[in-house]
Amino acid sequence: MTQSILEQVRIAVEAAQDKKAEAIEVLNLESLTSITSYFVICHGNSQRQVHAIADAVVKRLRDAKVRPAHVEGEGGADWVLIDYLDFVVHVFTRERRTFYSLEKLWSEAPRVEFPLPAPAQAGPRP
Repeated sequence: MTQSILEQVRIAVEAAQDKKAEAIEVLNLESLTSITSYFVICHGNSQRQVHAIADAVVKRLRDAKVRPAHVEGEGGADWVLIDYLDFVVHVFTRERRTFYSLEKLWSEAPRVEFPLPAPAQAGPRP
C-alpha cells in the first residue's frame, strides 16, 4: 500500500522528533509553487545532531519504501536538504536556520499541524 504525501511527511516529522529536532514546522506550499507540496523544517543544536536527524528521516522513510530523489549537505554541513519531490525536508543548525529563514520567505504558506506524541516522561529515579 502506498502512503499519501501527508503520511510520508508525518513519518519524516516523527523521525525528526525522535532525534530531538527542535521547532519542527511543516509548510503547505501546494498553492504557492509547483516545486514541491510541503517543506518540513527543523533544526538541531550541532552538526552531529543535524546529521543524526537527517539520517533518521532517510532511514525511517526508506523503511516505509520511500526513497529521496536527492540529498544535499552530507558530510559536515550546517544544512541538510532531503528532496522527496512531493516534499522536502530541511534540517539546519540553529544559526543556519535563522540566516536562511525559510519560514519568513514562505510566510504565506499555511502551517500543517500534526498531533505529535508527547515526549516520554522520565520516571522517578530509584
